[in-house]
Amino acid sequence: MPEPNFKYNNNDLYTTMYKQYYFKDTPVRKLKPVKRKAVKKKSPLGSIVLFFIAFLMLFYILPYSFKTFIGSILPPTKKVLVNVDYNKLMYPTSVYLNQDLFLGKFVIKEHHYKKPLMVDIKESTERTQLKNRLIALAKKYNRIIPSVYVWEYSGKSYVNINADVAYPAASIIKVPVLIEMFREIESGKFKLNDTMILEDYYRASGSGKLQYTSSGVAHTMDYLARIMIQNSDNSSTNMIMSKIGGMPEMNRALKRWGLKTTRINAWLPDLQGTNITTAREMAKMLYNIDNTNILSNTSKVRISDYLSHVKNNRLLQAGLPREAILLHKTGDIGFMLGDAGIVKTANGKKYIVVILVKRPYNNLQGKEFIVEASKLIYNNMSY
Repeated sequence: MPEPNFKYNNNDLYTTMYKQYYFKDTPVRKLKPVKRKAVKKKSPLGSIVLFFIAFLMLFYILPYSFKTFIGSILPPTKKVLVNVDYNKLMYPTSVYLNQDLFLGKFVIKEHHYKKPLMVDIKESTERTQLKNRLIALAKKYNRIIPSVYVWEYSGKSYVNINADVAYPAASIIKVPVLIEMFREIESGKFKLNDTMILEDYYRASGSGKLQYTSSGVAHTMDYLARIMIQNSDNSSTNMIMSKIGGMPEMNRALKRWGLKTTRINAWLPDLQGTNITTAREMAKMLYNIDNTNILSNTSKVRISDYLSHVKNNRLLQAGLPREAILLHKTGDIGFMLGDAGIVKTANGKKYIVVILVKRPYNNLQGKEFIVEASKLIYNNMSY
């Protein structure tokens, strides 16, 4: 092929390439292919590991480092939590003017109780010598605050030491629950052999073994009442209270009975001590079980059987001789210890005794005082 008829620059790249391809005098240089580096695919496992590390850094390591190192340098800030009870703001008198409980709120409802169902205990003269000896005994146990009420059947003599002061009732509150249960049985609402099924919401910690049994099992009311008193079972108490209408119905019953202080404000276990009573009112309930017509003789026999087989024998029972007969119910929530019962002496005398003791949590002085006071009262009453 003839050489093109135009001038060109020897240094021109296009001209050089033209000559290499179209003229044989210059050898053609072969260009080496360019090798591209292969792109590695990302491993999904590696992505997961990186995400996990970033998550730890963001939510755990960085906050911990700030709190440990930087937070220790900065001045501390105080957090103030304000809990507002709007019910108290709207109805300020409901705190002290109420006689019913509805959905956890104290309310006022009309009631017309012409005459209290329970009769008051008639008192004659106070046993001042016994009272002074009990006061002197309490001074030996300077870490407790006792409430004592004693009443003797034949002469109607009594002892009153802080007996009208409200105390946490602990498991002694099971006595009015038992009374109301039998009153409802006598009114025909249910029978002693009727059954209730244990559900999880009845379970209660503390005393009693029913909390550890299987759900869905039916128990008779007789069995529930028996273990409520004898074993102080909290779960069975909640079941019985539910059967008779819950806390509102129980509190209405207490009002009908003529009790001014005793009140149930919480399901068991009431570890805060919001269920309250007085030594005198508890004695009044024991007196009415034994000595009035609010219950039939059949119910009285059954209740006496429960109260005579209480397994806790470390309080009033520990201060009595073997020949003495005791129907009672104990209570213990750590900072309050108590026992309430009816005692029949070996020579046939009978008296009611209620001892409630406020104490430092689980302090042994409470138990020791009740035992020694029980012994002192028995010796004074039996002659």
